Amino acid sequence: MLFFGIIGFGVFLYGCFYTLASVIFDCDVRLGFLDKFGKSPRRLKGKVAFITGASSGIGEHTAYALAKAGVKLVLTARRSLELQRVKQQCIVVSNGQLEEKDILVIPMDVLDLSSHKTHFQHAIRHFGHVDILINNAGRSQRANWENIDITVDRQMFELNVFAVVNLSRVALEHFNKRGQGHLAVVSSLAGILGAPFSGSYTGAKHAIHGYFNGLRAEKLGTQIHVTLLCPGPTFTNFLAEAFTDKDGEKHHGSTKPTDKRMTAERCGHLNAVAIVNKVGEAWMGLFPLMPMVYVSIYFPNLYSLGMRILGPQYLYKLRDSKEYTGFTEMSKTE
Repeated sequence: MLFFGIIGFGVFLYGCFYTLASVIFDCDVRLGFLDKFGKSPRRLKGKVAFITGASSGIGEHTAYALAKAGVKLVLTARRSLELQRVKQQCIVVSNGQLEEKDILVIPMDVLDLSSHKTHFQHAIRHFGHVDILINNAGRSQRANWENIDITVDRQMFELNVFAVVNLSRVALEHFNKRGQGHLAVVSSLAGILGAPFSGSYTGAKHAIHGYFNGLRAEKLGTQIHVTLLCPGPTFTNFLAEAFTDKDGEKHHGSTKPTDKRMTAERCGHLNAVAIVNKVGEAWMGLFPLMPMVYVSIYFPNLYSLGMRILGPQYLYKLRDSKEYTGFTEMSKTE
């Protein structure tokens, strides 16, 4: 009996520790400890990382975090001038580790699937190989589920799922030949929780988890690694470009300095930590998001009860730092 009492007390202490850590950290508990005690992104020095959507937001700041570690970069996005700006800043923050030739800029539209292999081969010719693919390009959404035109669903999946899967398969061909490589995909906490008022986006992110969790299972025991990066609300221009419920329409949302969001710089750093430590899935977000994610995974009935009490408006305010007033009215004022 004493033995089982000790085991029970140990489990209780472990639960208390995890609960406290999830409240303190701005990421999942494992990633929080790896950030402090795990491998430093400096271990990636000399590696080559191919980043999509690198002209702004999380992609831009992930590039900076890797440049500080001396990682050679392939920066891709549609906006060539912005990519050149990011390139020059990467050289500055690298503190002498990177030169002009160490950062390749490739203007690229990820929706042009036929160009993926050409652009990836361009990077291989320039550097000799690619070690890491970071799929970051994508768009969010704000809309009522029942009002979403099916065309918007298709466009969301084309950008946030099929473009990612196609480029990843191009990279895997190269990684399989080399016998090593790392695929990282910027997903979202919406790929774990059922985020309200973003039906197409949430569906796409859940699909991403299905695709890449399946791939990870296939590559167990190999030197090909898969990382899903799941940030919560972050200070970027994501809301301005977000889909709505109508074809061709943008949400034109904005953030304010007073919003409760993670900085893109912090998110980029945590992405680099997750990649160097080969984490399978990494969660990032300010309190109370981390405890909420843990409860949703390990105590789903409790989470469901809490959400029924709090309502979808609570999650919307937590995500966008404003009250939900309906999207028709919002589009007139933002």
